Amino acid sequence: MPKYPKNISADTDIWVFDLDNTLYPHGSDLFSQMDVKMGGYLADLFNVDLVEARRIQKDYLMRYGTTLRGLMTHHDVDPHHYLETVHDIDLSPIKRDPALRASLEALPGRKLVFTNADTPYAERVLDKLGVADILDTVFDIHAADFAPKPHQSAYDMFMEKHDVDPARAVMVEDMVRNLKPAKELGMQTVWVNTGSVWGEAEHHPDFVDVEITDLSNWLTKLTDQ
Repeated sequence: MPKYPKNISADTDIWVFDLDNTLYPHGSDLFSQMDVKMGGYLADLFNVDLVEARRIQKDYLMRYGTTLRGLMTHHDVDPHHYLETVHDIDLSPIKRDPALRASLEALPGRKLVFTNADTPYAERVLDKLGVADILDTVFDIHAADFAPKPHQSAYDMFMEKHDVDPARAVMVEDMVRNLKPAKELGMQTVWVNTGSVWGEAEHHPDFVDVEITDLSNWLTKLTDQ
């Protein structure tokens, strides 16, 4: 059995993982590709230059949880077209991670992915990592009715659909503000600090139980007892 740190209960048997910059290392830098895709999408949509497109994109990200939510709210953007466009990226920077696979297999209980991305993209990423078959499910932006983390309704739908007892759950995230609703619901929380200003936005120690820099390394130490 894993030997958990003091802030993680021995009764934990539900592991909730974000996808991007959490299950794979931040150094894979997939978001730089997505930033280019999003910038081009917004530049075309608004007929603006890339600097203004990025300003709009980050403004919507911070106000609505995702750029897509802002675009849907104000501009009636088709979410399917947007997601297909921004996720049409090269996944070759992601490598199979045998250590991550072994540590996930060693964790007792269910392993769930809770992401603001969509399932087709998530499945491609998980397949590249070599862990798709050992994660129980993906709860994506479609399942959340396009309400992204940190919107409360996304957590409520996730917990109801997958029968998540928050007292037995740990949520792992790189966007620290997405841990606040989880903590308020009674989950234990692990923040993957990638050094990103967007990931650290709205940080408060009250809703971070454990802070790490790399999930695979942390889980390996957790399960290598």
